[in-house]
Amino acid sequence: MKQPSERPPFSDRLASLRGQVGRLGLDGFLVPRGDAFLGEYVPASAERLAWLTGFTGSAGLALVLRDRAFLFVDGRYTTQADRETDRALWTLRHLLEQPPVDTLKAEPAGARIGYDPWLHTEAAVERLAASGAELVQVDANPVDAVWADRPVPPASPGELHPLAFAGLESAAKREAAAAELRKAGEDAAVLADPHSVAWLLNIRGRDLVHTPLLLAQALLMSDGRVELFLDPGRADVALRAHLGSAVTLRPPGELAAALDGMAGRTLRLDPDATPAWFARRLRAAGATVVAAEDPCRLPRARKNPTEQEGARAAHRRDAVALVRFLAWFAAAPREGLTEMKAASQLLALRAEGERFVAESFPAIAGAGEHGAIVHYRATPETDRAIHPDEVFLLDSGAQYRDGTTDVTRTLWTGPGNPPAELRARFTRVLQGHLALAATRFPEGVAGPHLDAIARRALWQAGLDYDHGTGHGIGSFLSVHEGPAGISRAAKPVPLKPGMILSDEPGYYEPGAYGIRIENLLMVRPSAEQPGQRKPFLEFEVLTLAPYERALIDVGLLTQDERAQVDAYHARVLREVGPLVDDRTRAWLAAACAPLT
Repeated sequence: MKQPSERPPFSDRLASLRGQVGRLGLDGFLVPRGDAFLGEYVPASAERLAWLTGFTGSAGLALVLRDRAFLFVDGRYTTQADRETDRALWTLRHLLEQPPVDTLKAEPAGARIGYDPWLHTEAAVERLAASGAELVQVDANPVDAVWADRPVPPASPGELHPLAFAGLESAAKREAAAAELRKAGEDAAVLADPHSVAWLLNIRGRDLVHTPLLLAQALLMSDGRVELFLDPGRADVALRAHLGSAVTLRPPGELAAALDGMAGRTLRLDPDATPAWFARRLRAAGATVVAAEDPCRLPRARKNPTEQEGARAAHRRDAVALVRFLAWFAAAPREGLTEMKAASQLLALRAEGERFVAESFPAIAGAGEHGAIVHYRATPETDRAIHPDEVFLLDSGAQYRDGTTDVTRTLWTGPGNPPAELRARFTRVLQGHLALAATRFPEGVAGPHLDAIARRALWQAGLDYDHGTGHGIGSFLSVHEGPAGISRAAKPVPLKPGMILSDEPGYYEPGAYGIRIENLLMVRPSAEQPGQRKPFLEFEVLTLAPYERALIDVGLLTQDERAQVDAYHARVLREVGPLVDDRTRAWLAAACAPLT
């Protein structure tokens, strides 16, 4: 892999880390793709895995041993990891099918494997310790010791998230969460997840490029008071006034002392969202630690009426940009058009929209074989021309002050007709996408129960995809939000009204093309039917953009499926058509013409 001349090659980085690990008396060291906040998106200062390996995906784990090194990634990233890493240095393994614990079992019993307690949950450490290795906590991350040009951590000023977008005062949120703690007999909760801090206090920030967060943590007391660990210099007079007297600002350096002062008290920790460091510090201080879900997580996922209307409004504005892009793409000369140019065009159109802040993640713009890389990201080195008569997959989204969007459309570049096999596979993906969106289900059903619905048409043809079908979406927060998801691997969290999830089945032919179709769905109550004995729920489709007609094999669709597509397209034309220019409206009318 080509290396920038001003930075040490990856072989030198790996050798430097091994030297540092050896000096600590360790046999190996774990390097996850994450930071002290355990988020999917991390600042440049926390991109340790990418610095060490070259792999730039959003999930992965490196295990560096004395004479071997392994990189574990899931099915979304196997192709990308193979392309980005030096295979002479790194052995690639599937994170789920060949988990790290199995690799550690092959090492001599009692091998001393170091880990940074800020970058792993306790449960993750315990799973690895089951291998028979001795997991050793380090006080300072050895990667940082050898990363000479490590960027400085972000320190953006805090911003108020107005009530007009939040829909509920912070005081009301704090009281509801504190009441849950009191009911459980708990004195406080550790809020290690900055998303919970942002939601609870109605604040936002710019510490991450695509997610409007302040990277901060907090303690929520059972009386509703909050200790917010954030550099006080990052809160101006207006933000301090908004936080009020119930929220105490403390420098992050005082967090350890605050936990040490919790002796004899009972604190809640979310085991899925809290670094191992917290529980160990609290137990050492004499506190009782209770593993339970972050009290902000479920309320945050259930969007209130203001957030729901904000999501609808944000998706209407996003649809204007997306439809303008699709009309432009259909007419754009293919000569000179590349993945990055196409993605830049869509971003520019989105940026014209009211309340636009940023992309919600780096756009996935994959032409031809790049579309088969599930989380591909074009760079100047990989930017590929978009050729005639091939597939172009574009997965993108935006952060608006009142909502977060995420949409994928798979396009045929023309001018020729797509092959019959490609149309059949696209149509099977579309059938799964439609089936999930149309599903009614009783209260209590969780995302994993629905995952197979989106796969059925593919399974019938012996096809599948190696990623989840849907993830939760925040409200001007992360584009990937828990606790609910539509995936076999997701926790069985019952879906509730107000939750927003993606609907994105796909199919990928390595070396050839990728297909994915994605809309966002909001859970809502379903009208009662005759004989119904319990409440049912259904989905409201938020995304408004036509499907690629050239790729639909209408003959494979049932009459109900054709009607569903026609109704959706009629809605897109009705709601988006009046908001775009005449030329775009004419293109949209053709794109939304009935299939029948």
